[in-house]
Amino acid sequence: MAITRLSIVIPVLNEGDGIASALNALTELRQDGVELIVVDGGSQDATVQRAQAHADHVIAAPRGRALQMNAGAAKASGDVLLFLHADTRLPREAVALVCGGLARNGRNWGRFDVRIAGRHPALRLVASMMNWRSRLTGIATGDQAIFVRRAAFYAAGAFPEIPLMEDIALSKRLKRADRPLCLKECVVTSGRRWEAHGIVPTIVLMWRLRLAYFFGANPATLARQYGYDEG
Repeated sequence: MAITRLSIVIPVLNEGDGIASALNALTELRQDGVELIVVDGGSQDATVQRAQAHADHVIAAPRGRALQMNAGAAKASGDVLLFLHADTRLPREAVALVCGGLARNGRNWGRFDVRIAGRHPALRLVASMMNWRSRLTGIATGDQAIFVRRAAFYAAGAFPEIPLMEDIALSKRLKRADRPLCLKECVVTSGRRWEAHGIVPTIVLMWRLRLAYFFGANPATLARQYGYDEG
């Protein structure tokens, strides 16, 4: 099936210091016809004002990545939706990689490999483990810039509106119908959380949360343990 447009959806919350830089990095993609949608979850800084000059749409939604990304998807006009974290950078050839890859391989969804930017040498190993695990399981994470055909996204029920693990839950739904297209080209995501909280403690935390989710833990409880608050 031909793909005529890619829409990028970026959920944000208090990203005023970096949002202009993040959106400027997508300028050439916008010039190529990519639609850029920023979805604000109630920022208390200048995020919205600084985003408006650099996006096709800046909209508001209730706080929470799943809620914000679903709102962005509803606004989007593209045949393919790409969900991008504000601290993640796409390769310049993202449109050809995503749209061409889906068309050539007859797939409905996929993700990029990820590289984690930062000073600590262990971040390269962490990224390699994430990419390997994703290939093995068919599960993608938000840091890998999940992309999906609009029809497949809604057939899977969109993101479940939970406060954490929405990317894992959507991946599980999507892979029931189709294995992901795993692009070896990398998006680059910030290692700020890893470096702030420690590499090993962050790995242990993430694995513990994933295991708890697998065994049925409440995502709201897991979100608090991860560091999200209710405010």
